[in-house]
Amino acid sequence: MANHQKDFLFVLIKSLSKSEKRQFKIFASRLETSSNTKFIELFNILDKSEAYDEKLILKSGIIKKVQLSNLKSYLYKQILVSIRLNIPSQNTRYQIREQIDFATILYNKGLYKQSLKILDKTKIIALENDEKLMAYEIVEFEKLIESQYITRSIQGRADELVIQAKELNYQNTISSKLSNLSLQLYGIMLKTGYVKSDEEYKYIDNYFNKHIAKFDEKKFGFREKYWFYNANLWHSFLVQDFLASYKYAYKWVTLFYNNPTMIYLNPVFFLKGNHYLLESLFMLKYKSKFKKYLMLLEETTSDPRFPVNDNIASLSFLYLYNNKLNYHILEGTFNESEYLIPEILDKLKLHSEHLDEHHEMLFFYKIASIYFGIEKYVECIFYLEKIINNKNLSMREDLMCFARLLSLIAHYELGNDYYLENQLKNTYKFLLKMNDLHEVQKEIIRFMKNLNSIYPSDIKKEFIKMRQRFIELENNTYEKRAFLYLDIISWLESKIENRKISDIIKAKAKLGNR
Repeated sequence: MANHQKDFLFVLIKSLSKSEKRQFKIFASRLETSSNTKFIELFNILDKSEAYDEKLILKSGIIKKVQLSNLKSYLYKQILVSIRLNIPSQNTRYQIREQIDFATILYNKGLYKQSLKILDKTKIIALENDEKLMAYEIVEFEKLIESQYITRSIQGRADELVIQAKELNYQNTISSKLSNLSLQLYGIMLKTGYVKSDEEYKYIDNYFNKHIAKFDEKKFGFREKYWFYNANLWHSFLVQDFLASYKYAYKWVTLFYNNPTMIYLNPVFFLKGNHYLLESLFMLKYKSKFKKYLMLLEETTSDPRFPVNDNIASLSFLYLYNNKLNYHILEGTFNESEYLIPEILDKLKLHSEHLDEHHEMLFFYKIASIYFGIEKYVECIFYLEKIINNKNLSMREDLMCFARLLSLIAHYELGNDYYLENQLKNTYKFLLKMNDLHEVQKEIIRFMKNLNSIYPSDIKKEFIKMRQRFIELENNTYEKRAFLYLDIISWLESKIENRKISDIIKAKAKLGNR
C-alpha cells in the first residue's frame, strides 16, 4: 500500500498516465535544445524502474550525488507544470484560478479596465459555483484597483464592493468555523475513539452544543450547509447515535443531489457523504435504503460527467466495494459475494499508491468475514493473519482486536486445539495492552478461554448462556457497535441450532426486513 517513506518524485512519476507522460516529454523538449537532457534522462530511468534505487541513478553516470537532490527538485517541478498546463478545460476551479492569473498579468501591464472586466466575469462564475474564497479574493483584488482612483468608475462602485466583501467574509468565516469544529471532532475520534460512558457522552455533547449553537442553518448557502452537516455527522458518530448519523449523512448527500453541478465540482465531498450515509444505514441494518443509495452511488460515479483522476478513482473503488461487501454481510449472502474478492484484490494493487494501509486491512477483515460466513476457515485465517501480523495499525486497535477474536473462533471451528491455545495467550496479551477495552471483547476472550474446559454435553448450555449475555451487551449503547465487527450472537445461534451462520443471518435479515 501507499508508503510515505517512498521517494516523492518516484511516486509522482508512477502516478502519471500514458498521456501525461507523453505530454511531459513534449513539454520538456520545448524547454531544452536536446531531449537528452539530464532531467529527461532521470525521468526515463525512474519511469522504467520498479522501485526507487539511488545507486542505479548514480551508476547511469548522468549526475553526481551532490547534484541529484537539485535535479530531482527541478524534475518534480517541471512535471507539475506540465500537468498544470494540460488540465481539462471543464475544471471550473482551475478556470477561475487561470482567469485571476490573467487579470493579474493585465493589472501589472497597467491595463486596469481589462483586468477589472475579467475579474467581474470570473467573480460571477465563482459565486455560481459556490467558490466563495476565490470570489472574496477577486473582490479584494477589485478593491485594490478601484482604491487607486485610476479607473474613474461609476458612482457607488466602492459601496458595492465593500458590501460584497463583508458578505463573503461573513460566509467564509462561518464555513471556516464549522470546518474547524468538524476537524476538531474528527481529531477527538482519532485520539479517544467513540464515547464509552455517560461521562464521555456529556463532555462531547456539551463541547459540540457550545460551538454549534451560534449558527443558524436557515441563513446558510451550499458550503456552509455542507460543513454544518459534516460537523453534526462527526458528533453523532462520536456519541454513537446512528439515527442522527443517518439524518445528517442523508442531508449531506441530498444537498449534492439537489445541486448536481456541485457533485462534479466537489466529487470527493460527494463520495465521502455517500460513504457515511451507507455506513450509517449499515449500522442501523436498514437494507432497502442501503441498497437504494449504493446503486445510486454506482450509477452517479459511472456517469460520463463524473470527474476522473487517480484520487477519485481510488476513492470510488474504496467506497463502492467496501459497501458492496457490507451489503452481503448485512444480508448474509456470503456465497453470492465471493466473486468480489478477486476483483477487490486486483483493484487494491491498482490503487496501492493512493490508499493507506488501514483501508487495505479493513478490506482484508471483510474478506475474512465473507470466508467465515461460507465456512472457509483456512482462507478466513489467512486474511486475518495479514492484519494480526501488521505492525503499523496503532491507530486502529479495534480492528486488530476483532481480527484476533475472529481468528480464535475460526481456529475453534477448525478444531485446532494447539493453535487455539497459542492464539488465546497471544490475544489475551494483546488485549491487556489495549486501551479502553470494551466489555464485549472481555466476554469473548473469557468465553473462548473456558470452552476447552467444558464437558461436551454442557457446551450447548454454555452457548445459550453466553448468547443471553451478549444480547444484553448488544442493547448497551456503548457496546452495540462491536457487534458490527463481529456478529458473535449469530455464530452462537448457529451452534445452538446446528445451522450455518449464513442461514441464521439471512433469516434475521428477512425477519427485520426494512
